Amino acid sequence: MSIADPAAGRRTRLPPAGKKPPRALEKILSLHDFETAARRILPRPIFGYVSGAAEDNRTRDENRTVFDEYGFVTRVLRDVSARRQTAEVFGQPLSSPFGIAPMGINALSGYRGDLVLACAAQEAGIASIMSGSSLIRLEEVAQAAPATWFQAYLPGDAERRGALIERVAQAGYRTLVVTVDLPVWANRENNVRSGFSTPLRPSLRLAWDGLTRPRWLLGTFARTLLRHGMPHFENSYATRGAPIVSSKITRDFSARDHLSWADLGIIRRQWQGNLVVKGILSVDDALAARAHGADGVILSNHGGRQLDGAISPMRVLKAAVDTLGPDYPVMIDSGFRRGSDILKAIALGARMVFVGRPFGYALAVAGAHGVAHAIRLLHEEIDRNMAMLGANACSELGPDTLLHIR
Repeated sequence: MSIADPAAGRRTRLPPAGKKPPRALEKILSLHDFETAARRILPRPIFGYVSGAAEDNRTRDENRTVFDEYGFVTRVLRDVSARRQTAEVFGQPLSSPFGIAPMGINALSGYRGDLVLACAAQEAGIASIMSGSSLIRLEEVAQAAPATWFQAYLPGDAERRGALIERVAQAGYRTLVVTVDLPVWANRENNVRSGFSTPLRPSLRLAWDGLTRPRWLLGTFARTLLRHGMPHFENSYATRGAPIVSSKITRDFSARDHLSWADLGIIRRQWQGNLVVKGILSVDDALAARAHGADGVILSNHGGRQLDGAISPMRVLKAAVDTLGPDYPVMIDSGFRRGSDILKAIALGARMVFVGRPFGYALAVAGAHGVAHAIRLLHEEIDRNMAMLGANACSELGPDTLLHIR
């Protein structure tokens, strides 16, 4: 399978999934549809973990409503027959200006989830970031999809932090993404209400949720146990982490409240590749990240999963780009679902847009086929919208493409 690139008849490859795509994908017309379908497939605790956010979900919801505040100003009677949505970050050519955001425990949503996502992204020529709170060894993903970026929740202990950075480098990753908006555990009441916990605690309710979702139980959980044993958090440190049912998990993800900009300076000296800071919501912090050696930033509120009431990164995007300049990569995530959302961020100066939950849902619905379909849907939406905006390239979009209507 492939995505047509209107320029010069080129095609963007999509992941070979072996057999014919499930017919259910014929009814998936947008990324929103994947969420509805995933709700029917995933056990309630797993779906609740992916879909939920912090406290009252105000930030998660604002991440979506902010796009309604911008309207497109279209330009007509322009030759748009040479449309290309290609992008480039850190010298890496990409087929589209969007990528797959880091998401934890993907392997509970779909069998070998991190590998599926990374390989699908590489086949399609888009960026992908593997999460440090993943259940598959980072070395496996790097071997299967060498272009993948790695995102880390770096340990508070300097010795363990240095060892993890060395491990990531030895695996061959060229871009390290350091997430900085998790100094303490967020208040994710939604997880408790849906029955999800960290560590994952076996219970009658959890067993019933699994039994009533036999497709997930057999295709993901049982298949994983039979072939790979109980999943562990594999990439928190240089050594293997605790299994998902261990009480040690909370300890492994703690002790980050004393990290500071000085620590980022140390990390910069230890890491020789591209360094990205994720979780920025202010221009001052973006400037500080650059001053301490970051090669780029990702504006993000963690998909609304940290501080409820935090602003959407879209609200600070233009100011950050104007301050840091067009040559400094300012990227963004949180709340993106449509090609039109992505183009609004590109018009405000974003170098790259990362999309999270929808790809997790696509993975749960149809594995590699689902992820390929999600990539295709976004690619086609961007292509159509560029034509109607009168643009042949993303670089032709700017603030004058938008009108702030609310």
